[in-house]
Amino acid sequence: MFHVDSEVGALREVIVHRPGSELSRLTPGNVDELLFDDVMWAERAREEHDGFVAQLRARGTTVHHFEELLASALDEPGAREFLQDQLTTATRFGPALDAPLDALVGGTAAVDLADMLIGGVLKREIAPLLHASSLLMEYLDDEDFLLTPLPNHLFQRDNSAWIYGGVSINPMSKPARKRETINSQVVYNYHPMFRDSEFTFLYGNDSLQHEPATVEGGDITVIGNGAVMIGMGERTSPQGVEMLAQRLFETRTAERIIVVELPKTRAFMHLDTAMTMVDRDAFCVYPYLPDELRSFTLTPVGHVGHYEVKENRELFSAIADALDIDKLRVLKVPMNRMTAAREQWDDGTNFLAVEPGVVMGYERNSFTNKYLTENGIEIIPVVGSELGRGRGGPRCMTCPIVREAVSS
Repeated sequence: MFHVDSEVGALREVIVHRPGSELSRLTPGNVDELLFDDVMWAERAREEHDGFVAQLRARGTTVHHFEELLASALDEPGAREFLQDQLTTATRFGPALDAPLDALVGGTAAVDLADMLIGGVLKREIAPLLHASSLLMEYLDDEDFLLTPLPNHLFQRDNSAWIYGGVSINPMSKPARKRETINSQVVYNYHPMFRDSEFTFLYGNDSLQHEPATVEGGDITVIGNGAVMIGMGERTSPQGVEMLAQRLFETRTAERIIVVELPKTRAFMHLDTAMTMVDRDAFCVYPYLPDELRSFTLTPVGHVGHYEVKENRELFSAIADALDIDKLRVLKVPMNRMTAAREQWDDGTNFLAVEPGVVMGYERNSFTNKYLTENGIEIIPVVGSELGRGRGGPRCMTCPIVREAVSS
């Protein structure tokens, strides 16, 4: 039922997260820790997100809201016990709070509990509900978080990624995002929509400590024809790529993996901040990406799950070969470095395709949008004055769960 067979085929179903209370809890004092660059206007961000969802639905895409999936999953058998085992533990909150927090998870209404899991919990909000002598609670101030908010849930691309007929519930790199994986496990293991479907768990659906083998979905591109491209940089490590690659080959989910080494800077935190696929034969690429960008191709050999690694002479010819096309169109907008840096920072290469040659991108990136239009790409302009301040574009905000292959 669920499958993502390409990057630009018809987009049928996606998961998004409408910004909730967690965005209202960004402050100048915690934005850095929570991986944001600024305090966002939460009300306007919600309005912009609603507009984005309306555009998706207008193109025939079914949109699922993550917070609603999470709330529904929490009322299914086993979901709260999973949270009690994985989240409300003695090592996370201290032994004095173990039982009281387990009781809270067991007895809170699902909608309220989902809001806590994403929006976070302040000490003053929960202290009256906990009857325990706790050093941690004594240590915290009333306005301190017992459970920190997860504003990066806005970027649903990262914490899980569908690759053909399987899903990776990604072990995240940064401490501020690690709990997103627990929430995603609740959805994929307990929501009836997924629980009653057949698909392969590729990576991360366990309670193991995966570091340093981290993977994030913004680095994963299902280019089609049995091939996957994975960025390797600030958030996705070589070890993470290898762990995912082994599973992809073990399960015969993919036949070829192209790994791209990215600059280890925040501006290029994921592959989709440097390039995105916009047509069956075209990528929009940041024009000043280093020419010496290294890439490797992994292909299965010998025993199931084994593979060999070969460095590519040139990235885009390797992609063309994987797609079985003569030549790839590499669309680099002709603009000066200053303009390029501004548009890249504003997610100028972070496009979401809804069908071949039709993409959604922030309207503010006028140079990039104009150039792509001149090269035959239809742009659906997305308002993102506030959403874009979170350093994530339309691709970042969506997790496709059903996308068709591209017909030859």
